[in-house]
Amino acid sequence: MKRPKLKKASKRMTCHKRYKIQKKVREHHRKLRKEAKKWGRKKPRKDPGVPNSAPFKEDLLREAELRKQRLEELKQQQKLDRQKEQEKKRKLEINPGVEPSNMEPVKEESGQCKTKLGKQNPKKLYCQELKKVIEASDVVLEVLDARDPLGCRCPQVEEAIVQGGQKKLVLVLNKSDLVPKENLENWLNYLKKELPTVVFRASTNLKDKRKIIKMRRKTPLKSEVCIGKEGLWKLLGGFQETYGKAIQVGVIGFPNVGKSSIINSLKQEQICNVGVSMGLTRNMQVVPLSKHITIIDSPSFIVSPLNSPTALALRSPASIEVLKPVEAASAILSQADTRQVILKFTVPDFKNSLEFFTLLAQRRGLHQKGGSPNVDGAAKLLWSEWTGGSLGYYCHPPTFWTLSPHFNENTVTDMKWGFNLEELEKNNAHSIQTIRGPRLACSILFQSSGLTNGIIEERDIPELPKQKENKQEEGEDYEDIDSDQDSVDEDDGEKSLDMSSANETCDALLDESQADEQCAQSYVLDGMSKEEDDAYDFSTDYNSSRN
Repeated sequence: MKRPKLKKASKRMTCHKRYKIQKKVREHHRKLRKEAKKWGRKKPRKDPGVPNSAPFKEDLLREAELRKQRLEELKQQQKLDRQKEQEKKRKLEINPGVEPSNMEPVKEESGQCKTKLGKQNPKKLYCQELKKVIEASDVVLEVLDARDPLGCRCPQVEEAIVQGGQKKLVLVLNKSDLVPKENLENWLNYLKKELPTVVFRASTNLKDKRKIIKMRRKTPLKSEVCIGKEGLWKLLGGFQETYGKAIQVGVIGFPNVGKSSIINSLKQEQICNVGVSMGLTRNMQVVPLSKHITIIDSPSFIVSPLNSPTALALRSPASIEVLKPVEAASAILSQADTRQVILKFTVPDFKNSLEFFTLLAQRRGLHQKGGSPNVDGAAKLLWSEWTGGSLGYYCHPPTFWTLSPHFNENTVTDMKWGFNLEELEKNNAHSIQTIRGPRLACSILFQSSGLTNGIIEERDIPELPKQKENKQEEGEDYEDIDSDQDSVDEDDGEKSLDMSSANETCDALLDESQADEQCAQSYVLDGMSKEEDDAYDFSTDYNSSRN
């Protein structure tokens, strides 16, 4: 019996064999070059197009252009049809009891308004999608970043959920492995007085099951381990049993708090798009978890521009685009402990934020042309690390607990009804023991700016500067069109006067015999200037003298 090979065969060979192979390759290439020189290289022929001597060339080119336009229109129509079908399927998944016949007229209206929505502010579309998720959900999971839980809560959205009727609100403390255990326990004790709170750590390195994986590791990476999944499953399953029918769970939150990562962790598959950049989820996405539980992913909250610069820099995806990178990163740096920032980024002591970015650029090797430190690049680096999922920092909870202004005691009791809070507390304690968080000395202390105000109504969203410019340009265009129309009317009046005077002179000269030709020429040369008339008279005199 032949012994099985435990290892792959080695690719090592003797020098004699390797040199022989290289020699054969050189000879083969030499032979190819020789044949190419003998027969010549054939260049690909270019399309000459329609020759100028061909009859009906313009008609042929016009037909080709029309054919191209028809193909583009057909592609656009097919794209719109596909979008309509997707929307139809999505509505059927959300409302399975509604018949498709009742939904067809709604689709036609949406298809007619498709061109209007294309020019609409994308933030308004986010508000529309967020409202759909809240209306369709029985339980709403508000995802909070454990590094700044208070700054991830939006009072406007929570108030809308309370006013929406019999809906439950649950807080999920994600990224709990980036804060010290003591701080995590303090925040859990603070938040659970108001709403049911789940400690969670989403797995960020899930593989797509549709792709074929050749090698499988025996020990999973740290990023693949999900903590708190069993506690959240039991909480939702227990509520579904008390509720008595299938439930829909909506996942909401500010950008980059890990909404899609939580759904992927519960499903154990990469279904929703995740990434480092903010605002990747733009539409609601329905994901069935089990027969009785369906989870809905949603776009992020829209941050109000009335918030503090620190809140705008942390929670707004466009903070780097709207604000300057140095201003956004300076707002974050002003709320952090200076001594711990120096130890974390290993830079010398600094007096202001500009000096820190200069030192950080020199430390990380970020230089511009000429060798000067890239301050903007260092500011973007700090902003990306602070809003990403790798840097560890923490905030202290408020010393005294007070009920949120949009809640009352009856609301708090209603929110906790139907959940097994004792079992949830045991699962949270187990999750905190399992998590390996950083030490208190190795983390950066951050001063939270409090609750972050958001926008949920479309009318409260400010217009984009481009839309304002377009409106002003449209008004100016209308004024220009009116002025042009007036000038055209004046020119027409002047031309009519000129024509009448020319006709009178022609009638006066009709009595003479030689005036017939001049009058006929005056009709042709009516639009000529004085210089052109003189040139024409000179040419006629010259021709008559030659004759």
